[in-house]
Amino acid sequence: MKEKVLVTGGAGFIGSNLCEALLNKNYKVVCLDNFATGKKENIESFSADSDFELIVGDIRNLEDCNKAVRGVDYVMHEAALGSVPRSINDPITTNAVNVSGFLNMLAAARDAKVKRFIYAASSSTYGDSETLPKVEDKIGKPLSPYAITKYVNELYADIFSRTYGLDCIGLRYFNVFGRKQDPDGAYAAVIPKFVIQLMNHESPIINGDGNYSRDFTYIDNVIQMNILAMAAQNPKAINTVYNTAFGESTTLNELVFYLKELLAVYDPKIADIPIIYGPNRSGDIPHSLASIDKAKTLLNYKPSHSLEKGLKNAVDWYWKNLKFIKV
Repeated sequence: MKEKVLVTGGAGFIGSNLCEALLNKNYKVVCLDNFATGKKENIESFSADSDFELIVGDIRNLEDCNKAVRGVDYVMHEAALGSVPRSINDPITTNAVNVSGFLNMLAAARDAKVKRFIYAASSSTYGDSETLPKVEDKIGKPLSPYAITKYVNELYADIFSRTYGLDCIGLRYFNVFGRKQDPDGAYAAVIPKFVIQLMNHESPIINGDGNYSRDFTYIDNVIQMNILAMAAQNPKAINTVYNTAFGESTTLNELVFYLKELLAVYDPKIADIPIIYGPNRSGDIPHSLASIDKAKTLLNYKPSHSLEKGLKNAVDWYWKNLKFIKV
């Protein structure tokens, strides 16, 4: 009998990629999404699959959460309001979704006796810690409402594992990018935003001098981590958190250089587009680099995609999927 996995936020960027990967691995998949940020076109290609079920609902509604977990073996909790700037502009809604919604899902998973609850944590939890690379047990003070919500998620997951025996694994995502990531809107992630600007012959705007650095992580590495977390049997590997990254640091200046180089293959004019530099963004961490030793040791994580390999795949996808892009 096929095992069933609930993916909350399953119509979003990461969630829809997880849904697709799980279906390809012969799982039954339930997607819970309210389409606040998720998109129907992200799940279009597999929505008719008999092993796929869509529940339109909101994690802030406990009844929706209880409905979604019914008969489910595993939960992959991706539903959240991302973006540091959005959380600064609207901390109340960010907290309602990311904290109250998270607690609803934990309680529903506990009551449904699911085998394991795997959730999207965040590198923003490292806050003002200047230690590099980032190691899971050394964090600083959060620098944004978003970071606070993601840290609270970890605290709640720990309490639920200790108090109720619910197996929980948190994955601290580091700047995930790849196919299906939305390039549009005020809170678009930096890679798709830069890609669409360059494709439109617009100058990408970098916050600061471009020397801030990030551990950019391709979506296939994130999928691998979720699958490994779901399959983990070693007791030491469960009820903990892991950095989910590639383990290399890239500055924003280097990132734009790579993107221009890759896009110029399709349109040579892109190579000559200048970069604009603006002020630093409130709540941003200057540098982010993950140690992935813990994931390698306890989950046998072997990231398949470097930044360069991932960017090539992502750029190819964006170029071929103009219908998703506002041009």
